Amino acid sequence: MSLSCRYAAQSCARQLRSSGSLRASGSLLRHKIARRHNSTEAVSPKIVGIVDQISQLTLLETADLVSSLKSRLNIPDLPVGGFAAAAGPAAPAAAEADAADEAAPAAAEKTMFAVKLMSFEAGSKPKVIKEVKNLLGLSLVDSKKFVESAPKTMKDSVPKDEAEKIVATLKALGATVAME
Repeated sequence: MSLSCRYAAQSCARQLRSSGSLRASGSLLRHKIARRHNSTEAVSPKIVGIVDQISQLTLLETADLVSSLKSRLNIPDLPVGGFAAAAGPAAPAAAEADAADEAAPAAAEKTMFAVKLMSFEAGSKPKVIKEVKNLLGLSLVDSKKFVESAPKTMKDSVPKDEAEKIVATLKALGATVAME
């Protein structure tokens, strides 16, 4: 909930609590306690109805609802774990790239490579998909799509030793990988 919405909800709740015109009858008090246990204090009947309708949806219907809301509200897809998970793998990669960039002028030979998945054996496809999932941090579906769209660049600006490890791992699984 955004800060302004939360503030508005808290203000409404305070105003309702301080209002002297409401009587605390037994049924109202029980309803308030039950609602407080399940959710926030100030919940409108409209919201309660929507929550009841959503709770009766199947898993597939809920997934369709989420995708429809994301498209209508222009909400981007985030990796599982949110912002912290997305920043986690990127930070070490950025540190390695900075360290490699500093070392690049000292060495005359090429130190940074792009690792490209060229093809794979049909029998080793599941193993290659799992390894791509682990290397790139993609979901299983995205990893499958990535592998099936070969030839495709897996990683850019990878240090030589790391690129050689990736190539060796994928070749052992039955994939054809190139360092460029």
